[in-house]
This record gives sequence, structure tokens and C-alpha cells, in this order.
Amino acid sequence: MSRILIVEDEESIAELEKDYLELSGFEVEIENDGESGLKRALEEEFDLFILDLMLPGVDGFEICKRIRENKNTPIIMVSAKKDDIDKIRGLGLGADDYITKPFSPSEMVARVKAHMSRYERLIGSGMPANDIIEIRGLKIDKTARRVYVNGEEKNFTTKEFDLLTFLAQNPNHVFTKEELFSKIWDMESIGDIATVTVHIKKIREKIEMNTAKPQYIETIWGVGYRFKV
Repeated sequence: MSRILIVEDEESIAELEKDYLELSGFEVEIENDGESGLKRALEEEFDLFILDLMLPGVDGFEICKRIRENKNTPIIMVSAKKDDIDKIRGLGLGADDYITKPFSPSEMVARVKAHMSRYERLIGSGMPANDIIEIRGLKIDKTARRVYVNGEEKNFTTKEFDLLTFLAQNPNHVFTKEELFSKIWDMESIGDIATVTVHIKKIREKIEMNTAKPQYIETIWGVGYRFKV
């Protein structure tokens, strides 16, 4: 049974999330403050994390950052703050999704299932050994899920790796942001297209010599992005 850790200081919301997730067959644990949530997230094995943004002790941003330094487990951030800057910051720290309150519990469950099924396919897929893409100094090891630029390894979050690999496997094909969102996040776009832009920016910072003149991922203005070969 898949285990989920909810770190949420509003107990009524945490219990509601737990009830709906347990009805869907998940094992759910709750922590109501940031410090204990961070401790369990780092010390125990979970299959997905749901982090509230505003927490006593340690906030959701810091927990997300610390988890990403150690694990690629899916992270969903939850907040009553609708500001794009918070969403962009959370995604930039490695969160896989960002949901604003109030939200329907059924939407939460749908997103949890989408992220978890995708992650399970990625770690359980029987890809052949040494499945590697190499293009002009960029090396993507699909088997080990590692990225190297001119021999130097770069750290990628799960979604950053998925997005880069998808584009590299479809060279010179122009994809809209909506198409990329649907492909990588396994969900229809519902206004979170900024997610794609943020991830492209983070990828460029890691693989491009000059982000103003990218040699790998090209912006096709008014359309989307393509991987140049």
C-alpha cells in the first residue's frame, strides 16, 4: 500500500484529505508542524508528500527544498496563497504540483493518483541498460536518471528530468506549453501553464552555457518549445 505524508497545521483540512485518500486505498500519516514533518519526511519512506505552505516551525518551501536534496518522491504543495510568485517558488524548489485552497478533495485525490502512477511507471519501467541520449556535450542517462553537461553531473528534479528527456527524444518537434503540461504532468491543463515555463527556465540554467541564447531548448515565440539538434 502506498504511503502518503500530509504536513498540514489545519487539522480539519488534514483529516479531510486523509479520509478521501484512505477511501482510495492509500495509507496516510499526518504531521501538524513543519519540524516534525521534515524529520519524518527525511527519515521514513513515503511514496508522496502533501505539504502546506504556511506551517509553524519550518515552512513548506524549506521542507520541499530539503526533501529534494535527498529524494525524488513526488511533492504536492497546498496553500491559500494564490500569488504566482509562491507557485513559481514552490515549483522552482522541486515541487511537482501546487494546489490553492479551497479545493475539492476529489481533485486532490485525482492529482495524487496522477503523480503517483507516473512516478511508479518511471521507477518501475524496465528500460534497457545504458539507455542514453547524447547531443553536443549533453548526456541524458535514462536508466540511471542522471544528466551530465560536458562530463559534469547536474542535479535534476523528477519533472525537470522528464521534461528534458521528452523534448530530447522528440528533436526539432515544436510542442505547445499545453501539450507539454499534458504529457509530463499527466493532466489536462487547467491554467497552470506557468509550471512549464518555470521548469524550462530551471533546465536551461543547468544545461545552457548562455540562457539568453540557448543551444538546446529553443523558444518558438507564440507557439512553444523545441529541442534543437
